[in-house]
Amino acid sequence: MAEIESGAKFDYVIVGAGSAGCVLASRLSEDPNVTVALLEAGGRNNSLLVRMPAGVGNLISTKGQFNWGFETVPQQFLDNRRLYQPRGRGWGGSSAINGMIYIRGHARDYDQWRQMGLTGWGYADVLPYFKRAQHHEDGGDAWNGEGGPLWVSRGPPGDPVYKAFIRAGAQAGYPVTRDFNGYQQEGVGPYHLTIRDGERWSAAAAYLAPVVATRPNLKIISNAYAGKLIIENKQAVGVEFSGGPGKPVQKVYANAEVLVCGGAFQSPQLLQLSGIGPADELKQAGVPVVMDAPDVGRNLQDHLDVCVIYEMTKPISMYTKTKGLKQPMIGLQYLFTKQGAGRTNHLHAGAFLKTRGELDRPDIQIHVVNAVMIDHARVKPDRDGFTIHACQLRPESRGTVKLASTNPFEAPLIDPRYLAEENDRRTMRDSVRIIRDIVGQEALSFLRGPEMRPGEQVRTDAEIDAWIRRNAETIYHPVGTVRMGADDKAPVDEQLRVRGVKGLRVIDASVMPTLIGGNTNAPTIMIAEKLSDLIRGKPPLPQDHAPIAEDAKVAV
Repeated sequence: MAEIESGAKFDYVIVGAGSAGCVLASRLSEDPNVTVALLEAGGRNNSLLVRMPAGVGNLISTKGQFNWGFETVPQQFLDNRRLYQPRGRGWGGSSAINGMIYIRGHARDYDQWRQMGLTGWGYADVLPYFKRAQHHEDGGDAWNGEGGPLWVSRGPPGDPVYKAFIRAGAQAGYPVTRDFNGYQQEGVGPYHLTIRDGERWSAAAAYLAPVVATRPNLKIISNAYAGKLIIENKQAVGVEFSGGPGKPVQKVYANAEVLVCGGAFQSPQLLQLSGIGPADELKQAGVPVVMDAPDVGRNLQDHLDVCVIYEMTKPISMYTKTKGLKQPMIGLQYLFTKQGAGRTNHLHAGAFLKTRGELDRPDIQIHVVNAVMIDHARVKPDRDGFTIHACQLRPESRGTVKLASTNPFEAPLIDPRYLAEENDRRTMRDSVRIIRDIVGQEALSFLRGPEMRPGEQVRTDAEIDAWIRRNAETIYHPVGTVRMGADDKAPVDEQLRVRGVKGLRVIDASVMPTLIGGNTNAPTIMIAEKLSDLIRGKPPLPQDHAPIAEDAKVAV
């Protein structure tokens, strides 16, 4: 958007217009006496494909304008496969390409952070910021906000696949949960969505679009690739950026702070390119060491996912709804009327369940898709069917993000080390059996056809494990690579200040010390909301002790 002269100065320079960067840019620029520059490597992301919720499949599956389309290094415990890692590019970041499911995680996830010594990060501390960010179409209550910028809605009623799944879950003995962000997460039920009046409501739509034209103190520089932080005497004073490979390098300076919001892959990469990271690795890569921070790029956690897929006995899946000329007609209908199948994400129901009864909170999440979905929707279906995704919510495996080179345009080396721990393998295996139990219930019998994947013949532990190794993929929730912690090894403290470097914070999903139990967009927005108050010197919002189910109150 805005052009600036090299060497321009602002109070705050934000790197990355993703879920966190959008929030910070909007909140900090509320003060007309504060100047803010927001650097984003992509563009405005206002195309029809982004705005139309049904475009999610194309956005996730296609590397390019809207999607960085990273890959992991070969994964030792997944038959040495390289796994596709979509990440959003442009205004809104991954909130512009995600599945639009609004989930906060379990209340106890945040109490665990507090019990790790992270003062101010318990559930009662963060709930007010979730609520401040949110406008729920049903209105506010003990758990939901009203009047915030992030619109949250319910999925359209009546789709037989999703209704049947919820009934089947109840028949299998699980509770029905009307709001996974409310009193009780555990159970089967409908998802709440970041969709407003049939339009994707990304962080950019919520926080940037309403203010960009009216705030001269906010400058958004699109197509600006951050290559290095400018650090002088252990203080961050600015950012070097360019328009792409071979383009002139420009500099922008921060009078107060530099705020890095690049996400779980690119925030640690930028820190390492700037000399903040494990000293031995930086020296090996040829980067001068500014601050030896051994845990930058460590602690990578992600939700690994498997898809159990069934043929459907009735022609009511997205295959029939989009076959032939119907697909372009959906786009045209949406373009001219904002009606029809383009208005929603077709991810309306799911579950949070325990693989073992003694657990204090659910350890798997289920997403139901009214379509055959293989390899991130990159394999086009040839029949009607439905897909039941299951991901492990709290993996024990930990991975890394490292520099591939000193070239800022080269993707980092991403190694989640999926399924390195035996408990992760057991949990994924158990999730397949839980899905089969639910789908086998009477409520789904009128739709249920043969099991396509893994197939009825895959039964033993060894057979299921082998199938998972061949087919498991990410469901797009990497966190933890610049973790906050009370210990000196943690790259950032509880105020997300980078240890050893003044004037520098990291504010995004990379700071989560442990992966929360659910989709990560809403928690990332919450983190930025909370930090915007802290940066501005405002007192934190009062604690909110909304009631939660007893299983959330068990001590760590």
